[in-house]
Amino acid sequence: MHETITLQFGQQANYLGTHFWNTQESYFTYSPDQPESPIDHDIHFRPGLAPDGTETYMPRTVIYDLKNAFGTLRKVNALYDITDDASASQALWQRPPTTLPATTTTPLDPSPYLAALNANLPPPRPTPATIRFFSDYARTFYHPRSVVPIHERDLGGGAGGAAFDRHAAGEELFADLDREHDLLDRDLRPFVEEADCMQGVQVFAGWDDAWGGFVGRYLERVRDEYGKVAVWVWGVEGGGGGGKGGVGREKKLLRLGNKAKAITEWYKQASIVVPLAVPERLTSRVKLDPTSQWHTSALLAAAVESVMLPSRMKDPLKRESLGQMADVLNVMGKQSVAGLQMSFARPGSEGQEDTRQRKLSEEELSEGVQLDIRFAPSYQLDSYARSNGFDRPRVFSQLVASRGYEEEESENGERDEAGRRVRRSSYEPVTKSCTTDLRFPLLDSFPEIFRDDDDEPLAESLNITSSLSTDSSVANKLKQLRSTVIRSIGLEDRETLGNDLMEMADEYHEGWSSGSDEGEDD
Repeated sequence: MHETITLQFGQQANYLGTHFWNTQESYFTYSPDQPESPIDHDIHFRPGLAPDGTETYMPRTVIYDLKNAFGTLRKVNALYDITDDASASQALWQRPPTTLPATTTTPLDPSPYLAALNANLPPPRPTPATIRFFSDYARTFYHPRSVVPIHERDLGGGAGGAAFDRHAAGEELFADLDREHDLLDRDLRPFVEEADCMQGVQVFAGWDDAWGGFVGRYLERVRDEYGKVAVWVWGVEGGGGGGKGGVGREKKLLRLGNKAKAITEWYKQASIVVPLAVPERLTSRVKLDPTSQWHTSALLAAAVESVMLPSRMKDPLKRESLGQMADVLNVMGKQSVAGLQMSFARPGSEGQEDTRQRKLSEEELSEGVQLDIRFAPSYQLDSYARSNGFDRPRVFSQLVASRGYEEEESENGERDEAGRRVRRSSYEPVTKSCTTDLRFPLLDSFPEIFRDDDDEPLAESLNITSSLSTDSSVANKLKQLRSTVIRSIGLEDRETLGNDLMEMADEYHEGWSSGSDEGEDD
């Protein structure tokens, strides 16, 4: 089990994905003077040849979005500069030709950041004003097969507007496109067949709009075709315009209904589902523009990329497959909805460590790790009614990744044969942890959202501790979601959706040793 293939659906997911791929690209070493990278690039990148014979190394990814959301990203790029029909056929792997209507659209100019990269000049750091599309800060070239634009004519008149905000619109779009093309056979299977042995599929997807429905149908097909592989789904809330007062009550209710439908469908097909949202309240050391998708997705990407670091490590003692990580989190078989947390610190100077660095103790691990930033979505119309939802839940299992730190055996505690922390009681969470000195790189394409105590932007790299966990708070959140949306759902779906949410919630009450209900209210 080796390669991971990434699927990206929708605008905010593609903003996150761009940060993710920029970070992966930064781990490559191009000089013998550089230390060997601890990352196994073959897991996420595919070797190949461009039409001119140039060796290439490109992401194993398929990117879906509306055509007008790709910006300057095209199938043709500097490595696949197609100039004749023969090379075009080779580069696109024999994709059937498509006749498009003539257009008079003026070509977009590249962003200042991309223009400088293309000219081999030091690029200026982007700003929210200069980022129009997720492609405006992409440092990575993609294979032509990775770029799958969805044309407005396929949306049945939705054109990416109100009609594409409905969960059902995504289901209808998938049905129409799959009937015409067989999407898995056309888009996913070529990447699967060129892999030596695919270990799993990683999905970044919008889940509070039509993409949730599209992905739900897509996952059904993936599970039918590749039943034994691990499937991890990261559900991302829509960004941009989501600041305070930016979304009306009716729109919020529609999005909550979309979330309810998406999470019940994904839960049935995925190994792990991680709903994500940027908190409304953040530590003072994070400064971001909540209306900028470039900013909000950067914060999410730092946590997602860090917590999944064990799945990409070369060191066999630190590497974990997606399946192994899912097994740690889902200890009871049906607890596959996980939550993400993160803390960060500046690297130590002159051998002295920042006092804010997260050296997790045995006590913290035994009680369930609680970090500074929790990416928990709201499941109510009045979001974050409490202090960001930081009541302590019962933690069933957790994956902890600490980067930027030297591993010390004395801090790891006793482990079993699978490398998990040995619990002193059945009430303690199942824990698997990984420590590495590889810091999170702060690239010139990354916004300056992380600050030190003097409010100065942190530069170059960052120490991050991140955690994925399954805990009892999921039960209460799913019940909140059910009570909020159940009356707004059509009669034909109300009973099924309500029952599905309650069945999911019931799975997160298992394991309680207390005979009372105290502490269950999260």
